[in-house]
Amino acid sequence: MLDFPSYPPAERQSLTEVLHGRPVADPYRWLEEADSAAAKEWSREQDSLYATASRAWSGGDWFRDRLRELMGAGYVGSPVWRGERRLFVRRAAGQEHGVLHVRDASDSERVLVDPTELDPEGTTTLDSWVADHEGRLLAYQLSESGDEQSRLWVMDIATGETVDGPIDRCSYSPIAWLPGQEAFYYVRRLPPEQVPEGEEQYHRRVYLHRVGSSPDSDTLIFGEGRDKTEYFGVSVSRDGRWLTLTASPGTAPRNDAWIADLTAAPPEAPRFTEIQTGVDAEVFPYAGRDGRLYLFTDRDAPRGRLCVADPSRPGYPDWRTLVAADPEAVLGGYVILDGAELDAPVLLALWKRHAISEISVHDLETGQRVRTLPLPGLGSVGDMTARPEGGAEAWFHYTDHTSPTAVYRYDARTGEVSLWEGPPGAPRAPRVRTEQVTYTSRDGTPVRMLVISPPDADGPRPTVLYGYGGFAISLTPGYSASVLAWVEAGGVYAVASLRGGLEEGEEWHRAGMLGSKQNVFDDCHAAAEHLVATGVTTPQTLAVMGGSNGGLLVGAAITQRPELYAAAVCSAPLLDMVRYERFGLGRLWSVEYGSADDPEALEWLLAYSPYHNVREGVRYPATLFTVFDNDTRVDPLHARKMCAALQHATSAPVAQAPILLRREAEVGHGSRSVSRSVRLGADQLAFLAHHTGLRVP
Repeated sequence: MLDFPSYPPAERQSLTEVLHGRPVADPYRWLEEADSAAAKEWSREQDSLYATASRAWSGGDWFRDRLRELMGAGYVGSPVWRGERRLFVRRAAGQEHGVLHVRDASDSERVLVDPTELDPEGTTTLDSWVADHEGRLLAYQLSESGDEQSRLWVMDIATGETVDGPIDRCSYSPIAWLPGQEAFYYVRRLPPEQVPEGEEQYHRRVYLHRVGSSPDSDTLIFGEGRDKTEYFGVSVSRDGRWLTLTASPGTAPRNDAWIADLTAAPPEAPRFTEIQTGVDAEVFPYAGRDGRLYLFTDRDAPRGRLCVADPSRPGYPDWRTLVAADPEAVLGGYVILDGAELDAPVLLALWKRHAISEISVHDLETGQRVRTLPLPGLGSVGDMTARPEGGAEAWFHYTDHTSPTAVYRYDARTGEVSLWEGPPGAPRAPRVRTEQVTYTSRDGTPVRMLVISPPDADGPRPTVLYGYGGFAISLTPGYSASVLAWVEAGGVYAVASLRGGLEEGEEWHRAGMLGSKQNVFDDCHAAAEHLVATGVTTPQTLAVMGGSNGGLLVGAAITQRPELYAAAVCSAPLLDMVRYERFGLGRLWSVEYGSADDPEALEWLLAYSPYHNVREGVRYPATLFTVFDNDTRVDPLHARKMCAALQHATSAPVAQAPILLRREAEVGHGSRSVSRSVRLGADQLAFLAHHTGLRVP
């Protein structure tokens, strides 16, 4: 048995602030300063503790091998068409990142952007890409070392030559090409010297850029005087006539929207007409080839509906419902098939019914449902695409818990759905049993949960409970090497559709945000209790796992109900909910959580903030924090402070239920190379297996 060292010393300061008359202790604020000598020494000692503890986990090598093999399935994305040229991303077995390819009319295939070719170390990622309407030019964005600070480049697709860029400060920027012109609208942050210190990640503006010109001479289109946290969306219709623009404050579930006729004013000075402003709902406009303005919205329809209007009269009184809301399914998107070869144009609508995908076919003129498409199983559909110039075919990708992502094709002339391109690799995948169960939360609300287990599972088994519960993000079935490896080793993996997500529509989201955030945690506790009550697992063999907002969930789970869990993995978490707005992208999230500047919201936040609810003398579960040095969204300081607080407070011996911190350099909050994903996933699963008693093969 390994001789575990004691926890590294961490000064517990008597720092207390009075906020709105309420004293708030913050004994580990000094750990916010990652570059201080004291924080560096503490972090080095945590690294040493982690290294010692991880040597006791016998399953790491097996999990690494199986994750690498299962990730060998690779990935293929739906094709994006530009005439007879189609672009798509594929990651083959053995590749570290997805690679952007193009196929021409001759069906010859070429690589356009390979992140590993650009950076053999594997720390460069392809964040987004958009081809112009003619398929001549490609705007694409790259970031390095996980910082998500995208730089934008423009490539000549025919030659592969760079014709513009880099343009910096473009993170999360949409691209809207003007057809027939080498120009596009895009979003760029203001230079650091033009904004207050600490606000460099905010203050976005919409610009018009002409390829080859200096970005410093780009024309400002929109954003002056708007809130610093706003995100903008831009789109130009295929005929180049209509420019649509949306603006949303941070991650709020609402936006403003406008439309401009580019034939009535030059593209440098569009005159916008309001679609909606000041409304507590979202709308996403699209100017169709048929002259109608399509409006995908949750306004007066929390599960979503599709409306149409005349682009010259886009205001709400003139909206007409085309595809009505479904009382049990959430509308997730649509594509239009209006090729001349069809007797009548149709619309495909994508739905999620209790997190399971469906596609329905509708008459484009009336919106009447014609049929529902057969899908390969109970899984998830995404990336529906069609030819922008019109056609009879649509493409979409499909995945479920045992099926790697594959692309399917629908032909509206025959009504057939067929496999278009399968996954690049064919790893040996285990057989599993998937069941969707319903349990009751504390307030009587029914909540659904997917339970993935070995086909012959009986009796309690080591189980991982995974959740997220926030920002209207739905957890849907999908191929996961981590899930399959855990179940193959004999465990059970449960994914709960907690409030705060969008599995049951916008009302479900709002029931888990702001002053109702405790509902999310209650849903998680009830999921754990259901798994125990039904004999799936026991508190001694149950773990909870989540990342980002899901890391907040894990922090709340182990501080509110520590007796329910044997272990926890808390990745890139938010944990100090009093000061979260001061770091990373925190100011964007006050619309989801509330702000400590508001006395009422401070009470909500303090009631569940994991860092502020650690109690001395409690036996906390074995907990692994995993953080990433270049995380520009959630600062690792949250995990440092929480780790120190738990190490001080827990009554469990370090050798039995350790509180550990795993740090990783040159990676951030978002995408990463396959090899890094394998190492992280194997370490997390080996930790959970060791502390839940899972006997790894």
